[in-house]
Parts: sequence; structure tokens; C-alpha cells
Amino acid sequence: MTRPIPIAAVGRLNAAASRTIRATRSLATLCLATNLAGCVLTQDVPDPALDIPGAYKAAGAITPNGQPRLDWWRGFGSPELTSLMEEAQRVNLDIAAAVARFVQADALARQTGAALLPSLSGNGQETYSRTSGASASGLTNGGRETVNYSASLSASYQLDFWGQNRDALQAAEETATADRFDRDVVALTTLTSVANAYFQVLASQDRLRTAARNIASATRVLDAIKARKNAGTGTDLDVAQQESVLGNQKAQVPPLRQTLDQNINALALLVSRPRESIRVIGGSLDQISSPRVTPGLPSELLTQRPDIRRQEAQLASATANVGSARAQFFPSIQLTGQGGYQSSALVSLFQPHAAFFSLVGGLTQPIFDGGKILGNFENAKARQDELLQTYRKTVVSAFTDVDNALYSIKQTTIKLRLQREVVASSRRAFELSEQQLRAGTADIVTVLNTQTTLFQAEDALWQAQLARLLAIVSLYQALGGGWEPRMERPVDAL
Repeated sequence: MTRPIPIAAVGRLNAAASRTIRATRSLATLCLATNLAGCVLTQDVPDPALDIPGAYKAAGAITPNGQPRLDWWRGFGSPELTSLMEEAQRVNLDIAAAVARFVQADALARQTGAALLPSLSGNGQETYSRTSGASASGLTNGGRETVNYSASLSASYQLDFWGQNRDALQAAEETATADRFDRDVVALTTLTSVANAYFQVLASQDRLRTAARNIASATRVLDAIKARKNAGTGTDLDVAQQESVLGNQKAQVPPLRQTLDQNINALALLVSRPRESIRVIGGSLDQISSPRVTPGLPSELLTQRPDIRRQEAQLASATANVGSARAQFFPSIQLTGQGGYQSSALVSLFQPHAAFFSLVGGLTQPIFDGGKILGNFENAKARQDELLQTYRKTVVSAFTDVDNALYSIKQTTIKLRLQREVVASSRRAFELSEQQLRAGTADIVTVLNTQTTLFQAEDALWQAQLARLLAIVSLYQALGGGWEPRMERPVDAL
């Protein structure tokens, strides 16, 4: 038969618990009163004090519809490039590793946030003991055996009075945010690498086709010079000079094939496939469109470039760490409680008379630790300052990248136009000299010069086209990839 706990005993237990809680509150109030200046520990992210220009130096007029689209690579008009871009986003291993990193950061943030919640654990125990059967007189009494059963719940909670755990959670969450932007940085780098490698493939194919045409032209000229020699109007020197021109053209083919193969290998790596399982058709740079894009305002770049957003999040994380490190100077308040049942008989374990509980409130104030807390705080402050300077540099570098890309597009466009003129005039000069050679009225030196000039001009034309496309890709990368479409403001009805 079980006996209920007397009302007076329950009252005494409740009174003891109330005294413990009041004592803990008194300690917290005392700390609040004596350290009022240090209660608000969380800092705002420091002002980077940046000089943001009103417009880019190399930019023209800003058109709202000229902002880079999210699928900016479609502007080049190449279905094969679009397919490679989409595949790289799905299967690229660097992007997958970056995703795994921010998943890890999320898990660490959850671990850090657990300190803001009480911990609760259950315990069940059976204790068996037997005393010795020997007595002082040398007689044996068989000893005594006892069995004790207990079941309890334990709870512990640290009052985050100074915001140490809260700041630690914020730091972990900002780190996770930074890792998400790091994934965007990796994705943007991957996509621009795919575009650059693909355009290199096209340029190599164009240069190989041009080299084949030049070899055919040089062979025709060589045949004509040999015919003149056989007719007695040419010399061995003329033949040797033309053979040298032809040999130079043939010598350019292996490096071009090597460049082509290397860039196809690069594309295979970017889409996470072995070289043997990827087939790149390619084509010509003439089939690629040149999208027009305006950079917008420099102030807009701060919210578009993922590396800037990443540095901003890292700076916010370091600032929260400063608050958490400062909170370590102040007392920590810990509440622990335990309650359950304990009995020597299992059948009566969960009876009211077997219940017990305890509640403890503790306060710990660091007094001397050899400068450990101070060193940790100074380290956190220095880390914050380091990330502040890195953030400033990232922003300034972003403005520089956009200006460089804009200027590069402008200059490569001019060079491409001039190079087309050079090719047109060089081709006309070579055709005229070849006609005169066949008619027997051309100077062989003039023929050699015109064909060499044409061969070099045609090869330089493809390189100029490639340089302009790479400049456009660099502008997309400098702008942070595609931008979210702007929302039009609704016009109020009159």
C-alpha cells in the first residue's frame, strides 16, 4: 500500500523551489545592475565607408532592358553552348562540393543554436549491491543484498543573459549564408569557364579551316612558281622562299589542334564526364551572336555580385563573433534540475512517495584565466577588421572589373572592325598578285609579301573575334551573372 506525500511536505518542496528561483533571479538582477553598460553586446556591422561612383567611366547610356538575364548565355544564340551550360549546372563537381559546404554550415548553425534551448535527458538505473557476510567475531551471517531502482529526468539551461549564445548562433547563420553565396561564386566561375572554353573551341576550328585554305593557296602559288622556273622565268630561290611560306603554314596546324583538344577536355571536365564520352560539334565564331548588355549603376552591383554578398555575410559573422567573445567577460548563469522516482522495489517505483527532485541555480564569474578571454576577444576584433578591409577591396575590385570589361569590349570591337578591313584589303592584294603571277608579270617578292600578310590577317581576325566574345563573357562575370528582372511599379489609377 502506497502512502501519499503529505501536503506539508509538498508545500516545503514548492517553497524550496521558489527560493531557488528567486535567488537565481536576484543574481541576474544584480549582474544587470552592476554591468548595465555591457548588457547590449551585439554590434551592428561596421560601416565600410565606401566611395561608390555614380556611373562607370567606360559605360554608355543605361537602358533598363539591357540588364543581363538569368540565362545570359542564351544571348549568344548557340544551342550547343546552352546545352553545355545547363549540364554544367546540374553535374559540375565544384558546384556539388559548394552545395555540400553550405549544407554542412546549416548543420553547424543548428548545433550552435541548440545552446539557446534547454537540454533534457532521461536516465534509468538499477543498482544491485551485497554487503560482506563476515562479522568482527569471525562468524558469517550471509551478508545483505539490496536492489535499488531509479528513473529520472534531468534538465539544464544556461540563461543567455549577455547574448553570448545568441551571437554565436547569428555568426553561424551568417557563415551559412556566406557559403550559399560561395556556391553562387563557384557556379558563376564554372559557367564563364564553359563559355570561354567553348569559344576557344570555335576559334580553334575557325583557325584550322583558315590554315587549310592558306595551305591550299600557298600550294597553288608554289605550283605557279615551279611552272615559271620550268619555263626559265623563275629561280630556285623563288621556289625555296615559297616552300618556306608553305612550311610555316603547315607548322601552325599542330598547335591549333592541340588547343582544340585541350579546350574540349576542359569542357568534359566542367560537365564531369570523361573526354571519350563527350562530343562537341562546334562550328564557327561567325555563327555566334554578340549580346548587348548595360552594366547598370555601380550601387546595384553591391547586391548582384555573389562574392560581395559573401564577404558581407562573412563580415556580419565576424561582428557577431565579437559580441559573443565580449560576453565571455560576464558571469554565466546555469539552471539545472532533476526529478524522478527512486525505490528499492520495482513495483512501487512510480508511486508518489518515491518521487524526488532538485533544482540548482549557479553563477560563474571569470576572475583570472591568464588572458585567455581577452586574447579571444582581441582576435575576434582583429578578424572583424580583416574582413572589413577585404569587403572594401572586393567592392572596389568589382567596380574595376566592370570598367575593365566595358573598356575591353569597346576596344576589341574597334579592333575587330579594323581587322576586317585589313583582311579585305589583304585578300584583294593577294588575289591581284596571284593573277599577275600567273600572267608572268608579278614580282615574286610582292607575291610572297601579299600572301604572308593575308595569312596573318585572317588568323588575327579570328583572334579578334574571340577576344571580343571573351570580353563580353568577362562583363557578365564582372556583373555577377544574370540579374533578377526588375518589377515595374504599378501606376496609380487616376
